[in-house]
This record gives sequence, C-alpha cells and structure tokens, in this order.
Amino acid sequence: MKQCFFCSQNLKEVDYKDIEVLKRFVSSQAKIIDPQHSGVCAKHQRLLARAIKKARIIGLLPFVRR
Repeated sequence: MKQCFFCSQNLKEVDYKDIEVLKRFVSSQAKIIDPQHSGVCAKHQRLLARAIKKARIIGLLPFVRR
C-alpha cells in the first residue's frame, strides 16, 4: 500500500489553486484517479476531489481533454 502523498508531505489542506499537485491526481482524460491507484487516504481523496471540482469550475483545470 502506498503512503498518502498529503500525509507524507504533512499537508493538512488541498489547495485548489495548486494546479501542479492537482494534475498528479487527474488522468489523461481529465478524470479523477481513484484512491487505489493514486495511493491517497480517504480523507485526502475527499478533499482532493472537492479541490479538483472547484478548480474545474473556476477554469484552472479542464473538464475533458481531447
């Protein structure tokens, strides 16, 4: 089992403006990667999904890629 990225970095919050971190957890089709493949704990997966959705609405991340 992988160590959670956010727990290992000792990060409490997932920032929706930090696009480089968010891109690590989005597939090539711009879908959110499930926690079994990304290795993120359940708490941070919820925060990560919320941050990705917020970044999409603001326009920082695309909804889909062609």
